[in-house]
Amino acid sequence: MSKTIPCPTRKWAVRIRHIWIVFGIVVLVVNSSAQTIAIRGVSGTYGQNCGGQRGNATPDLETQCNGRDTCEYRIDRRTVGDPAAGCPKDFIAEWRCGETEVHIAMLSPEVGPDDTLVLSCVGQTGAGK
Repeated sequence: MSKTIPCPTRKWAVRIRHIWIVFGIVVLVVNSSAQTIAIRGVSGTYGQNCGGQRGNATPDLETQCNGRDTCEYRIDRRTVGDPAAGCPKDFIAEWRCGETEVHIAMLSPEVGPDDTLVLSCVGQTGAGK
């Protein structure tokens, strides 16, 4: 019976191949996360139409949405407060996607307690883009 002796060169070749595979996975992960654009809240204003101070809901907007690519923002009246009792209030959100892209969206004063405003930094692709 002949005994097979492992070739040291082949062992090194297998190790180097494994290192390259791991390196390739790391590069893919780094590249994919570098292209993810996250929401950064600039300002959230609740009840500006009723005299509410600009930015009065910014901390709540940031808590719910910062770091996500899409966020369904729901006004938490316990956290934000009521700037003008009895007045139907609007909500204005301003957020950034990256360094230069700024978005503004608004909920009308007729908004109900379960209504949400969708903020997004997901790029549009396809026809018309």
